[in-house]
Amino acid sequence: MPTMLGSLRRLALAPSLLEVTFAERGFPAPATDATRRLEAIPQAVVCGFEWGIDMRSQWELERRLELVEPEMRGFAYEGAAMACTVLDAMAGGRGRRARDLLSGPGVPHTFLTYIGIGFAMARLPRVLWKKVLPDLTGTPYYPTMSWLAVDGYGFDRAYFQTRRWVERQERFAPYPWQGHSGYFNRACDQGVGRALWFIHGGQAADVVSAVERFATERRADLWSGVGLAATFAGGCDAEGLRLMRRAAGADGAHLAQGSVFAAKARVFSGFVPPHTEVATGAFCDMSTAWAAELADDVATDGPPAGTAEPDYEVWRSRVRDHFLVTTTPSK
Repeated sequence: MPTMLGSLRRLALAPSLLEVTFAERGFPAPATDATRRLEAIPQAVVCGFEWGIDMRSQWELERRLELVEPEMRGFAYEGAAMACTVLDAMAGGRGRRARDLLSGPGVPHTFLTYIGIGFAMARLPRVLWKKVLPDLTGTPYYPTMSWLAVDGYGFDRAYFQTRRWVERQERFAPYPWQGHSGYFNRACDQGVGRALWFIHGGQAADVVSAVERFATERRADLWSGVGLAATFAGGCDAEGLRLMRRAAGADGAHLAQGSVFAAKARVFSGFVPPHTEVATGAFCDMSTAWAAELADDVATDGPPAGTAEPDYEVWRSRVRDHFLVTTTPSK
C-alpha cells in the first residue's frame, strides 16, 4: 500500500499515464503500433516514479521494478531514480535513496538512471541541483556519464514544454555541471534530440525536418540524441534509419556516436532487443556487440591534460573519430 505522504508527492510531481501519451501532449506522431510502443516508454517511467515515491523499502521497489519486461525495465528504473532523487532533495540532500538504488540494483541501468536524475532536476529549483548527484565512487562510468542527467533535463523540458524548447528553440540557461557551464547546453541539446524522436513517433522524414529547423550549430548534438533514442527505443525500420543517416550528412558521425552509446547501454543492461541491432547496422555498419566494444575501447577515465572539455565530450569525440571517414551508408 502507498504511504499518504508518498501519494501526495506523486500527485504533485508525476504526470498521469494519459498525460504522457502523444495525443495528449499534442505531438504530430500518427497512431501506429510503433508509436504506441514508444508511448509505453514514458508510461514505464511514470510507473517507476510512482513506485519509487511511494516505496516503503528498497527491497519492495526492486521487486516491483524487476517485474517489468526486460525491454522496458530500464525505463522504470529511470522513473524510480527520479523519485529517489526528489525524496533525497526533500530531505535536504541528506537522503541515501538515489545512492542506494544507483549503486545497487540500478547498476545495470546506469545510463538510464542518470537520465532519471535529470527528470528530477526539471522539477527541482536549481539551488538544489548541487546535491542531486550522489557519490557513486566505485560504480561504472562515474562521474563521466553523469552528463546524461543534463541530457535527461533537456529531454524533459522538450517533451513537456515543447512549444518553448522545440518550436521557439529557446536556449537553456548555463549551469556548472561537473564544473563545465559552457558545455551544459550541448548536453541539453542531446536530450532535445532524443525528445524529437518521441515527438515525431520515430517517423524518419519528420525527425529529419525537425532537426533541420534548428540552428546549424545545434544540429550535431541533436543528431547524437536522435541516434541514441532510435537505437535504444526503436520505432523505425532500417530504410527509415538509413534515410536519417543520409540526411545527417556531415553530422553522421554524431548520429553514429549516439547509436554507439545506446548500444553500450543496452549491452550493459543485459538485454538487447532486435531493433537495437537494426539501428547499429544502419547507423554504424556494425553489430551492437561491436558498437559496445568500440565504446569501451575509447572510454576515458578523465580528460587529457590541458583540455577544457569534460571527459564525457572527450569520450564522445573519440567515438566520432571512428566514423569521420564513413558518414554515409555503404552500398
